[in-house]
Amino acid sequence: MLFTIAVILIVLWLLGFVAFPVIGSFIHVLLVIAVIVVLVRIISGRRAL
Repeated sequence: MLFTIAVILIVLWLLGFVAFPVIGSFIHVLLVIAVIVVLVRIISGRRAL
């Protein structure tokens, strides 16, 4: 499920980055948060994706 969310965020970020700069920056922040969550789960020893 986390993998699906990450893929959706990447697609929306790329679309927003090209088409809508304001929304793109918001999606970029969400993408960074998703990456941080994945890294924390990897570091804590849980299955990441």
